[in-house]
Amino acid sequence: MSPEELEAASSHVTSSRGCHKIFLGYAPGVGKTYTMLAEAQRRHARGEDVVIGFVEPHKRPETIVLTEGLEQVPTKPIEYRGSRLQEMDTAAIIARRPEWVLIDELAHTNAPGALHEKRWQSVEEILDAGINVISTVNIQHFESMNDIVAQITGVRVRETVPDRILDDADEVVLVDITPQALVNRLNRGVIYDPSKVPQALGNFFRKGNLVALRELALRRTAEEVDEDLEEFLERHDVDKTWGAADHVVVAFTPRPLASKLIRRGYRLANRLHGNMSAVYVRAPGVVLSGREKQTLADLEGLIRELGGELVELSGEDPAGALIEYAKKEQATFIVMGQSARSRLDEIVRGSVVTRIMRETRNIDVLVVADSDKAERSAAGAEGG
Repeated sequence: MSPEELEAASSHVTSSRGCHKIFLGYAPGVGKTYTMLAEAQRRHARGEDVVIGFVEPHKRPETIVLTEGLEQVPTKPIEYRGSRLQEMDTAAIIARRPEWVLIDELAHTNAPGALHEKRWQSVEEILDAGINVISTVNIQHFESMNDIVAQITGVRVRETVPDRILDDADEVVLVDITPQALVNRLNRGVIYDPSKVPQALGNFFRKGNLVALRELALRRTAEEVDEDLEEFLERHDVDKTWGAADHVVVAFTPRPLASKLIRRGYRLANRLHGNMSAVYVRAPGVVLSGREKQTLADLEGLIRELGGELVELSGEDPAGALIEYAKKEQATFIVMGQSARSRLDEIVRGSVVTRIMRETRNIDVLVVADSDKAERSAAGAEGG
């Protein structure tokens, strides 16, 4: 092969994005890593070039056994606060160029000094290099699920993954066992050290939590199946009668509830296979405080991460500006939060929700409850 042909072949390989297969779970211990390694062993037995990029066996003997016979790309040691940490070596994986690479725990935050801040960012680079990836992640780590998981478990998940990682995956496989079977594993010491089991059962592993998280994972996987079916029907020209895409408009201001509204709007748009715009109406001459500016910047990052569009409008009449925008953009849903105004103020000046519903047609309005406001009101009543 001539140098020109070799270069052409090389560029062809690197220009083709790798396939991404995700094993999705709803809690630690459901068997994501075990299932991933079992598939890797089957591929290896068939002669496929499979390597371990990073696997967390969590000292589970049956999982460790499945790593035997599989090549492991050496990890990268990083010194951090007096400790020597081992992180996945993205550059080494790309240089090795395997057919398939196993990468555990997509939501993992790398130690400072690693090539990327998050492991899912490394996965993106590896996929862009034309290498196929098999990975694992739990449903609670996806950005749009952050609020609802916090409500269910009482724990705010800090390590998140953009939903587009799941949306763009070539294959999503739900690793599922019943909550009771998972609790049995926990009690047998399969998941955590026996000394940690009572605390786990009283917190994250409460049966109600597990049932709810499992339902979220089942629904999210079903959405992926629906999208695959729709894509198949379109590709094979089974039905050309497709309705207009739904457009979800999220009305927000730079306050704590806004991130919850944006995530709720994203989940709604995603279920409807539509798009989302997040609209902020600022009155002319209004100057945001430093805290509000930072909140707005954080919200802009969240909107961008969820694939939405940030729209800033200016007007003396926020409700009027929102209504005009929704009509112009042919919105099908408006998502907004509970009013921060008092009940008396709404009676005197009128409810924004009522006005929007009165002045729009064929637009559904979803008002998202502010749990913090309810708690403040309850506290106030108790104090009185």
